[in-house]
Amino acid sequence: MTRILCAAVIALFFGCQGKPAPESVVRLATTTSVQDSGLLDILTDAFQADGKYTLQAIAVGSGQAMQLGKTGEADILLVHSPDDEKQFVAEGYGTDRTTFLHNDFVILGPAADPAKVKGAKNAAEAFKRIAAAEALFVSRADKSGTHKKELKLWAAAGIKPVKAFYLEAGQGMAGTLSIANEKKAYVLADRSTYLAMKKNIGLEIVNEGDEALINRYSLILVNTAKFPKVNAGGARAFFGFVLSEPARDMIEKFGLDKYGRQLFFYDYRIKSDYQLK
Repeated sequence: MTRILCAAVIALFFGCQGKPAPESVVRLATTTSVQDSGLLDILTDAFQADGKYTLQAIAVGSGQAMQLGKTGEADILLVHSPDDEKQFVAEGYGTDRTTFLHNDFVILGPAADPAKVKGAKNAAEAFKRIAAAEALFVSRADKSGTHKKELKLWAAAGIKPVKAFYLEAGQGMAGTLSIANEKKAYVLADRSTYLAMKKNIGLEIVNEGDEALINRYSLILVNTAKFPKVNAGGARAFFGFVLSEPARDMIEKFGLDKYGRQLFFYDYRIKSDYQLK
């Protein structure tokens, strides 16, 4: 199983900058939605099956994951914050950014839907209705890809959330969903994590399907020119594995047996040099 630790012990888990992990260890910094949905465990088990590498993964917000990359404390990133990803590469911290996967966000709320969000034509209109009704909204507020998407939706709605009706959780997706459920509040979530938690919460999807709610994931290699002690070989091995036919098959089948629907959609066109031997 994937070893996931909270952000408070990142330094203990990945070690301090300048102290490289063994060559058999690949340090992956990734987003919580990949972990909370269960997809990361499946990919990890398959990647480790030949015994050559051990994947040490930590699930944090995309912003925190990229911060680990900026200090050389990760070998490879799996994140979903496109603007930040481009900046990360432009500043020389990462290479080979490859967008390969997507799922989507949904807006969740209590069954009573006090803000009447279910009739909204798009996500921006949904946010306007939440604000107009002075309904409570729970934000991840953790600089994650989900948080950045949420801020874009508020901007598209032309609204700055009022603090009295805006709760900043500062947690990952699962923790934020639990708080929103407890408070009977509205929240933005990735569909995969919502489905994984659906049986344990009372929130319902009140808005979905807007193009603005597409959620794209990318792999980024940490730049060895800037951080020569990162495990370049191991990172490239995981990079190649994820961009292979076996990984694509696992990803496209993930969720079908448990939820009756595909949770992630593979966008990358497989290249022969990324095939598993």
